[in-house]
Amino acid sequence: MRKIGLTTTVPVEVIYAAGDRPVDLNNIFITSPEAMRRLEEAELAGFPRNVCGWIKGLYSTALQNPEIQHIVAVTQGDCSNTHALMETWEVEGIEIIPFAFPYDRDPDMLRLQMDKLINVLGTNWEDVQVQKKRLDQVRALAWEIDRLTWEENKVSGFENHLYLVSCSDFNGDPEGFAREMEEFIQKAVAREPFSERSRPGTRRKKREIRLGYIGVPPIFPELYDFLEDHGARVVFNEVQRQFAMPFKTDDIVEQYRLYTYPYKVFLRLEDIAREAELRHLDGIIHYTQSFCYRQIEDQIIRKRLDFPILTLEGENPTGLDARNKMRLESFLSMIGD
Repeated sequence: MRKIGLTTTVPVEVIYAAGDRPVDLNNIFITSPEAMRRLEEAELAGFPRNVCGWIKGLYSTALQNPEIQHIVAVTQGDCSNTHALMETWEVEGIEIIPFAFPYDRDPDMLRLQMDKLINVLGTNWEDVQVQKKRLDQVRALAWEIDRLTWEENKVSGFENHLYLVSCSDFNGDPEGFAREMEEFIQKAVAREPFSERSRPGTRRKKREIRLGYIGVPPIFPELYDFLEDHGARVVFNEVQRQFAMPFKTDDIVEQYRLYTYPYKVFLRLEDIAREAELRHLDGIIHYTQSFCYRQIEDQIIRKRLDFPILTLEGENPTGLDARNKMRLESFLSMIGD
C-alpha cells in the first residue's frame, strides 16, 4: 500500500480504489507540534518569506515523511503557488501526479481529469464507484456531526472543524475514522446544548452568538476556543463542510462538480448564503491566508453577503496575536450590542 500525499481535497475514491492510502499533508503539518519549524525549514531551503505559510509547511512536511513518494497536486482550483511547489518536490525525487478542477465546472473535463488519475494509479471506474459507496457511508457520520453542531448545539466549533476537515483523507482509514465518529456522536448526543450552558463569571445567561467561518481552514485552530471563551461559537465551517461532500448523488463526477471550493467564488457564495439563513448566523468570519490570491475575493464576499463580516488574516501557526484577539473581541461586542 503506497502512501499518496495530497495538497488539498481530490477524488480520494480513486486512491482507495487503487489500494493506496491518501495522506492530506495539510493535516499532518498543522497538527504537528513542530509546525513553525517546518516553515523555517522551507525558508532555509530558499522559499521567500512572503509565500503562503501553508505552501512552506507542505513542502517541509512532505520531506519529513520519506514514505510519501507520490503526491497528487491540484494545479487548478487551489493555490497558484502549487505549481512551483510541485517542481521543488520533483527536484527532491518525489513523483508528482497533477489534477485539475476545470474553472467552468465542465463535467466532461472533470471526468477526463478523473480518468487520467484512474489510469495513473492503475484502477478502474467500477472500483472507484465501489469506494464512493463505501466513503459516502463514512461521510454521512460527518454530516450528522455537522447537524449536531448547528441544530442541536451539542458540538463545538473546533470539533466540527476537526471531523469535517479530516474527510479530505479519512485519516487514511475510513472504517477506523467511522468508528471514531460513531463514538463521538454517542457522547455528543448526551451533552447539554451549548446555548443552555451558563458561562463562568456571569450572573445571567446570555444568548450565544452564532458565527460562520468561511475561507480556508485556519492556520491557528485555537481560534475556536477563543471565540467560545467570549460567548460565541462557530456553527458553520464552510470549506471544511465541503470536504465532507454534503450532497447526495450517485454520480461521482457530479459530486466533485457540486464541491464548491475549487470553482468560482459565486458558487461558494450561494452555499454560504443558504447555510447562513438555515443556521441563523449572527455574523461571519472570513479567514484569509497572508499572501494568498483569495484575499482579493474578500471585496466580492462583502458585496454579496448581507451579514456582519470580520476579515481575519493569518500568516504562521504561532497562535492568535494580540491584534487579532482585539479585533475579534470588538466584532463580538458589536454583534452582541
